Amino acid sequence: MISTTSSTAEMVTQGKLQINSMENVEDKNSGRLGCFGWILVILSLIFITATFPVTIFMCVKIVKEYERAVIFRLGRITDRKPKGPGLFFVLPCTDNFVKVDLRTVSFDIPPQEILTKDSVTVSVDGVVYFRIYCPISSVANVSNAHSSTRLLAQTTLRNVLGTKNLAELLSDREGISLNMQEALDEATDPWGIKVERVEIKDVKLPQQLQRAMAAEAEASREARAKIIAAEGEMKASRALKEASLVISESPSALQLRYLQTLNAIAAEKNSTIIFPLPIDMMQNFMQRK
Repeated sequence: MISTTSSTAEMVTQGKLQINSMENVEDKNSGRLGCFGWILVILSLIFITATFPVTIFMCVKIVKEYERAVIFRLGRITDRKPKGPGLFFVLPCTDNFVKVDLRTVSFDIPPQEILTKDSVTVSVDGVVYFRIYCPISSVANVSNAHSSTRLLAQTTLRNVLGTKNLAELLSDREGISLNMQEALDEATDPWGIKVERVEIKDVKLPQQLQRAMAAEAEASREARAKIIAAEGEMKASRALKEASLVISESPSALQLRYLQTLNAIAAEKNSTIIFPLPIDMMQNFMQRK
């Protein structure tokens, strides 16, 4: 088993070395036009010289500050370096170029129906901000960088949210956005694209789940309210107990309390006032009878 594993590792290493060597050879030969290619370039220069006043407008091109031009000469990228901003020259018969916009581009991720880790179906949408930092890679390595990034963002959103449960999805949006940004940035790096920001816009829950969550939240609020009311009654009963002990020690304090109660009732402008008569005053009459 050990020998088989080591031989497999050696084969994989040799394959990687062969691929790297082939890529290096292709990179070295990519800028070479060959004998026939140089002949066509020389003929194109002769044609430009012969028709100089007219062809000058076909040779001079302009790109803006936020643009770069990738020039293809006989199908090969020249200089391995984009041109611009400003003026640059092309040969009308052998060269063509592609303009690449380097500004940050944003697009909306369409709502995606996603099944979370705890088997809840939600609809999630978002927004992605990205820019092209390597014009040559965005032109040579992918057919349509913008469209490919849009499709990749949709699949990445599904893959990332499929590993989260509903509670994490609702509470940890910032962490999910960072995970998506890292995954997108790593996947689009060979295309010359830098993903700057990913944001989760909205999470739509099913109506039944919304009603269930609302009922659960209402029940928890009612339970907390009952607990708070019970604690208040307990504290009030303790305070009343202490007050009764103080009043029992001094009978005159109860009379003062009667007078304070009468004062409070009279301040409300009531037509009927109930005067509490102490029972101690009636004991003398009861004894005489």
